Amino acid sequence: MFEGLSEPVRTAWERSLAGGRASLSRRRVLGAGLGVAGAAALTACGIPAAAGNRGGVRSDDLSDKDKSLVFSNWQLYIDMSDDEKHMPTLEAFEKKTGIKVKYTDDITDNVEFFAKIKPQLAAGQSTGRDLVVLTDWMAARMIRLGWAQPLDPTYLPNAFTNLEQRFRNPDWDPGRAHSYPWQGIATVIAYNEKATKGKKVASISQLLDDPSLKGRVAMLSEMRDTIGMTLLDLGKRPESFTADDFDAAVARVQKAVDSKQIRQFTGNEYTDGLASGNIAACVAWAGDLVQLQADNPEIKFVIPDAGYLYSTDNMLVPAGSKHRKNAELLMDWYYRPAVAAELSAWVNYITPCSGVYEELLKIDKDVADNPLIIPNAEMKAKAHPFRSLTADEETAFEGKFAKLIGA
Repeated sequence: MFEGLSEPVRTAWERSLAGGRASLSRRRVLGAGLGVAGAAALTACGIPAAAGNRGGVRSDDLSDKDKSLVFSNWQLYIDMSDDEKHMPTLEAFEKKTGIKVKYTDDITDNVEFFAKIKPQLAAGQSTGRDLVVLTDWMAARMIRLGWAQPLDPTYLPNAFTNLEQRFRNPDWDPGRAHSYPWQGIATVIAYNEKATKGKKVASISQLLDDPSLKGRVAMLSEMRDTIGMTLLDLGKRPESFTADDFDAAVARVQKAVDSKQIRQFTGNEYTDGLASGNIAACVAWAGDLVQLQADNPEIKFVIPDAGYLYSTDNMLVPAGSKHRKNAELLMDWYYRPAVAAELSAWVNYITPCSGVYEELLKIDKDVADNPLIIPNAEMKAKAHPFRSLTADEETAFEGKFAKLIGA
């Protein structure tokens, strides 16, 4: 899988699989990975560039004759009944439409799933799946290679109407021509109030400079999260930063490494240290915090004044699917506010669907009022994506970041 990749990018992939979001189950944290590598790196990894096919190709659709579809998703990433034998929102879709859904939770990380389906896609064959959920950087890769089918807006009226504005126009899929978000991910600051003796930790600058936190700070081993949050603290925008901006962010963090302010760079394992107080404050993923706070009220989170990072997991119809219309109808189903609310009440990640708050109030007021699930206006205003990277940028940036964290 990694053969032919530059050393920095290969190392970053391995790091993500070993301890980053890509290695973890959905209920604990989402698999985000490294970002978008260029077509040259993909070809070096044994994946042919999709010359002349970057817009995607629609295969013959059998949806009207065959009322079925196969849906691949992440583990524990859909609402379940208490006995875990039923998926209420999915079963309601089947009853409403007459479309039978074969649901599989066979995605455990982006890298491994892509390796599983790429031989069929590269050969122009069906993957046996009609709908898949992939993190934005991998969704971008699928689209660029021509391996995601263009969507027909005719069958997506709810999605088109109810998609939150900030998710509508990612640089890797302008206008959402090939994808719609399943759920959103937020990267924020977390701290253990007992470990900080009641002090609020509200900025990356405080993480990197406050002497009372020295040796008890963690930052993430995912480049996008750590550097993206630092860029924001420096007054730069992760969606439009330059190479010089990146170097400035690295230097800023390096200073805290040299002074021993930072205890460690971690994947999801920061949760144990944060809960115990061994880590007083850190950069964290919101999906973890919803669950940590349920068990430990001393765990707090902060949206820095400078802003925070967001990313998405996205539904796509892979090339070769014979049930595109059925898949689009299912995508659209999850943009009905009542359905989106039921999903959010169970998975506890950011919903990309507007109009969900009132529906969530009927289910769980605590969930409805949690800004990590339904961001308030202030939180929405502070959200920033991390821009797509070229192959050369990927190699250069990952190399510098690997050196920074000692990987």
